[in-house]
This record gives sequence, C-alpha cells and structure tokens, in this order.
Amino acid sequence: MDILAHELAGVVRDRLSSADRLSATDRLSATDRLSTADRLFLAESCTGGLISAALTRVPGVSGFYLGGVVAYSDELKTRLLEVPAALLREHGAVSRPVAVAMLAAVERLYGATLSCAVTGIAGPGGGSPGKPVGCVFIAVRLHENTWVRRFDFAGAGRREIQERTARAALLALHQVCVTGAPLGFEPA
Repeated sequence: MDILAHELAGVVRDRLSSADRLSATDRLSATDRLSTADRLFLAESCTGGLISAALTRVPGVSGFYLGGVVAYSDELKTRLLEVPAALLREHGAVSRPVAVAMLAAVERLYGATLSCAVTGIAGPGGGSPGKPVGCVFIAVRLHENTWVRRFDFAGAGRREIQERTARAALLALHQVCVTGAPLGFEPA
C-alpha cells in the first residue's frame, strides 16, 4: 500500500508541477483534469484513517492533500459531511448513495476538488445477506464528476478488508489522475 500511496503522490505532484516523471501524453491529459488549485480530501469510514495515513507517509503530499475526516458513525457523516440523515435511514451507511453523498459537500465545505469516500463492513460482525462482511463502496469525485463502485472482499479478515479498501481507493484516485476516470467504476 505504501508503494501505491507513493505513486499516487508522485502522479498528483507531477500533475501540479509538470515534472518529467510521466509521459508527455499522460501529463497533457492530466493537465486537463487537474490544476495547481486542485486539492485532495478523504472521507473514510471503515478504513479508519488508513488511506490518510498511507498518503501522509509520503514527503511532499502537503502540496495537494488537505486532509480528511474519519466519519465512522452516522452522526459524524451527517455533521461533518452533510450526509442527509434520511438517506442513512433509507439505505444504510454502507451503500452507494451514502458513499456518493459523503463527497457531495466536500468541495464547498473543505475546498477539495479531488476527493474519495469509503464506507463498508469490515467485520467480523455487522453483515447481512444483502451487505455481507467485506461489502465496501468507494466513491471518487473530481470537480463535478463522481464515480462509485461496490467491492466485495468476502472471506477476508477485518484488517485485510481495510487494507484492500485502502489500496482500491488509492488506485481509483491514481486512475482518475492518469486517465480521467477510475476503472470499473460507474458514474454516480
């Protein structure tokens, strides 16, 4: 995961500074998506800050990483991310609509233009037939575009679910920076 965090930091840093790490085509296409004003924000639930911890181990991330929140409870999802309480009651915290809603206000609230939210069931309890342990939703937003995907990390333990979720989120952010959209994700 540290390697992926380093790579993401390098990709974003390259986008913001026009360094020579990436091909001219990658730099050109990313320049269309990211500008020197772009800033990253993370909204984590089931990972408990793991994604943020991976990123902040990389020197230089302060140039683009604003920070994030660990909104583990529904109360904090509502208070810090403005997720509507009715949405949480209707769909549950681990759902596609809630993952998307976790990002809806972050540009206005925190000044972020690139953001990622994760919500899931890390276990060992808490699962249901429709949302078993290992069910995770990841949403990524760049400006007005938001993508979301469900992951099922069935059979994995709590720590492995959290680590797989963090890796998937970092990879999705990386893909947004390089190609403009995360692979396997659907527009929200």
